[in-house]
Amino acid sequence: MTIKPSATRRYLALFFPWLPAERWSRAASRPPDAPLVFAEKLRGALRLAAVDARAATLGLAPGMALADARAQVLGLRVVPHDPALDRDWLDRLAQGCARYTPLVALDPPDGLILDIAGAAHLFGGEAALAADVEARLERTGMTVRSALGPTADAARALARYPAPPAPDEAAAIRRLPVAALELDAEATRALARAGLRTIGDLASRPMASLAARFGAEAAEALRRLLGDAPSPLAPRLTPPPVAAERRFAEPVASTPHAMGVLAELAGEAIETLAGRGKGGRDFRATFFRSDGLARTIAVETGAPTRDAALVMRLFAERIDALRDPIDPGFGFDMMRLAVPRIEALGASQLRLEGGAARAPAMDELADRLATRLGRGRVRKYRPADTHIPEQAQLELPAIDAPPPQAWPAPAPGEPPLRPFWLFDPPQPIEVIAEVPDGPPHRFRWRRATHAIRRYEGPERIAAEWWRRRDNRGLTRDYYRVEDDRGRRYWLFRHGLYDEKPDPRWYIHGLFA
Repeated sequence: MTIKPSATRRYLALFFPWLPAERWSRAASRPPDAPLVFAEKLRGALRLAAVDARAATLGLAPGMALADARAQVLGLRVVPHDPALDRDWLDRLAQGCARYTPLVALDPPDGLILDIAGAAHLFGGEAALAADVEARLERTGMTVRSALGPTADAARALARYPAPPAPDEAAAIRRLPVAALELDAEATRALARAGLRTIGDLASRPMASLAARFGAEAAEALRRLLGDAPSPLAPRLTPPPVAAERRFAEPVASTPHAMGVLAELAGEAIETLAGRGKGGRDFRATFFRSDGLARTIAVETGAPTRDAALVMRLFAERIDALRDPIDPGFGFDMMRLAVPRIEALGASQLRLEGGAARAPAMDELADRLATRLGRGRVRKYRPADTHIPEQAQLELPAIDAPPPQAWPAPAPGEPPLRPFWLFDPPQPIEVIAEVPDGPPHRFRWRRATHAIRRYEGPERIAAEWWRRRDNRGLTRDYYRVEDDRGRRYWLFRHGLYDEKPDPRWYIHGLFA
C-alpha cells in the first residue's frame, strides 16, 4: 500500500541515533563498561558500523577503521554488528507505535515515520501525541528525536538534521543543511563549493538550473522535501478491514483479565463480520504495554468463520504453545483485535443424514492442530486438473487450502481405478511380456518374482505435450494386475516401442 501526500496529511518522524547500542544494552540488562562500537567487515577490513553516545563524544564515527578507533580510544568495547537484530528491534518499536496510527512505516536502519492525519486529536493535538510517543519510547531505554512535517521526507529531515530555530515548519525546512537531501558525498561537496549550504539557498534557484548543474536526483530530492513532488509512505501493515480495540484508564496487569477483554473484542469483531456477510480467516491480537512495547499473537483458520468461541480456543492454543509467554510488564493500557483477511461466508444447511455435520468439526480440529504445531505441519490434499497420477493431487497447508472439491469416484459396483498406495516416484521393475506391446506376464520387484494371473488394461495416458517446451513426452500404458497369491498391483510401461527402443516398466501403486 502506497499513500501519496496531500495538503491534509501530517507525519511524525522518529530518529533513534544510538539504536544498536541501546538495543544491545537492553538485551544485556546493563550499560557498557566502556565506549561501545559495532564493527563489520567491509572490503577485507574491519570498520565501525555504529557507535554509542560515549564513543561519539570521543570522536568516533561510523566508517572509521577499527584499528584507527582502537588507537584513538583505549579500552574500547567492540561488538560484532548485527543488522538483523537491529531490524527486529526497530520492528518491535514500530509495533508499539501502532497504538497511535495503523500507518507506521519503517525507516531503516534507525527510524520510523508515522502518518498521524486524523489521529492527533485523540491525544490532545500533534504536540501532545509527539510528547506521548517520546515518553513511552524513553521508558524502553531509547533516545529519540522527533519532528512533525507536511511530508514524510520533510519530517524525516527535520528529525535527523539540526537546524537553527525557526518560527514555523516552512522556515525550519528552508534552514536545513543541504546534507538533508542525502545525496552522495561528491554531490554534497559540489553544492557546498557553489555556496549553497541550506535548503533555502537551493529553493531560491531555478529548478532547471539545479538539475542541469547538480543532476536530476538533487532536484527531485529538493522537490520532495519542499512538498512539490510526491513523498510516498509504505506502511509496514495495511489497515485491516475489521478491527476492535479497547483502551484502559488503568493498565491491566493480569493476563487472564486481558484474555477476557480479548473475548469481548472477538465478539465485537464477529458482530461486524456478520453485518457484512463475511467471515474471518486471520485474527491478530495486539497487547500494548504501558512502557511502549507491544506483542502480537496471530491465529488463522482454514475456512472463514464467525465463531467467537473457536477464535478464542485458537488463541488459547497459540498462547499455550509460546516459548516466550506474554509478559504484561507494568500492564496493558490498550488491546486491539484486527481481522486483516476476510472472505464471504453465507448461511449453510446441514444434510439430514448428518454427512456435512462432520466437516466443521474436522476444520476446527485442523485449525487447532495447525495453531499448536505450526501452519505447515497440518496439510490437506486438493485435486489437480491433470491425468498424470502422481500429479493429480496437491499437498497444501490446511490453513491455505481452498474450499474442498469433490474427488473423482468410480461408478457404483465398479472396482477402484486407482490404487490405495501410490509410489512417488514409481519404482522400476523387470517385466516379461508375451509380445512387446502386450500385457505383462511376469515381473520382478524387490528381488521377488510375481506370476500374473489376471490383468486389466491397458489404460493409456499420453504425455501433457502442452506443458512441455519440446512438445515431446512418453506415453504410459497402465495395467491393473493380480499375481498368483491374490495381491494386486498397478504397473505401467513408460513409452511405446515406436517412441522408445527399449521402454522401461514401473510399479506405481498397490491396491488394498
